[in-house]
Amino acid sequence: MNVLQINSSARTTGSHSTRLAGDIVARLAGAQVTVRDLGKQPLPALDEATLGALFTPAAQRTPAQAARVAQDDALIAEVQAADVLVLGVPMYNFGVPAALKNWIDAIARAGVTFKYTDKGAVGLLTGKKVYVALARGGIYRDTPADSQVPYLKAVLGFLGMTDVEFVYAEGLAMGPEAEQKALASAAAQIEALFGETVGA
Repeated sequence: MNVLQINSSARTTGSHSTRLAGDIVARLAGAQVTVRDLGKQPLPALDEATLGALFTPAAQRTPAQAARVAQDDALIAEVQAADVLVLGVPMYNFGVPAALKNWIDAIARAGVTFKYTDKGAVGLLTGKKVYVALARGGIYRDTPADSQVPYLKAVLGFLGMTDVEFVYAEGLAMGPEAEQKALASAAAQIEALFGETVGA
């Protein structure tokens, strides 16, 4: 089993979402794990130059355009090779981190990870399990202020990844007691998903 862990926190240390993503990965015994930390290795944003490279036929690309497309090709290959994806996602200003959006923009490519048909779009990244570890300072689950879950469900589903589980750690900025409660709740959610701890 190949597991791809995507950490999207801007924090390179002390990130709750990264820790929770790691806790989920630890439950996947015997897995081959690839970790991509977008805080340590940020990806470029989708800009005009990138669009120009993507829409230029491969044989006509400049060396710079070819290198830019190759960077995204490598990210797509990681996802294609993964049986399981584990995303660590903090909430920044009611949305997903820009770093995660850049990763999504990199892997969403028509004709490669999705295609358009006469019946609409079809995702090509099928047969994968996705776990999303959410870390929030406040409490937003099942409220109109939670834009993360609807967005992630929509974009992952668009790409063919419809088997998605969310783990919530909420209220992390509401004092030490609330933080402890949030982390305990997240641990209980992971326990419910996986049962006995690996190695226990």
